[in-house]
Amino acid sequence: MSQIFHRSTNTLSRVTIYAAAFFLAGLTWILMTIDRTPYNTGQGVVLKQPVPFSHEHHVAGLGIDCRYCHTSVERSAYAGLPPTATCMNCHTQIWSDSPMLEPVRASLRTDQPLAWTRVHDLADFVYFDHSIHVAKGVGCASCHGAVDTMPLMRQAARLQMEWCLDCHRHPERHLRPRDQVFNMKWRPDDQEAVGRRLLTEYRIRSPRELTSCSTCHR
Repeated sequence: MSQIFHRSTNTLSRVTIYAAAFFLAGLTWILMTIDRTPYNTGQGVVLKQPVPFSHEHHVAGLGIDCRYCHTSVERSAYAGLPPTATCMNCHTQIWSDSPMLEPVRASLRTDQPLAWTRVHDLADFVYFDHSIHVAKGVGCASCHGAVDTMPLMRQAARLQMEWCLDCHRHPERHLRPRDQVFNMKWRPDDQEAVGRRLLTEYRIRSPRELTSCSTCHR
């Protein structure tokens, strides 16, 4: 029986298979890279808010503690947002006629809350509890970044599963004394030593337990 295909067909088929494999690998790499970009994660992106609230001014400039506005952060999964009355504790006296703060004054007059745009917006299938992280010595800056340097709030980290798991595998890298959780300027001399000590002192669970699916997906 005569040969149906030319010998060069064997070479062509091999080249095609290798080319397809390289193409799929390259496409996978491109998609994974895009998945980590701010375009997808929102990292570093400043979102439009009803009022251009500056953490840099209020935290670094005025020294206001995180808990003054985020009152439930130590006892609830949700850190909480301040009611308009909290803002007006100061702004009935300071910048009381500023056009920039008119939405705040309107909120108080109409008894309608300000419609803030959520910056750190986790997927609905992810469970995150602020209170347990605070109780175990994880500082605000570990997730939210140095908010005292942010004129406008932005998402400091990727907040993807890979990022969360890295912390849960190595919690000692982010632990600090409980009385320093809200201190944006706290810097340890030896984070590794402090973290190792607090792992035991605060009874942090093992990485196996911390990376269990049910820890974050309930």
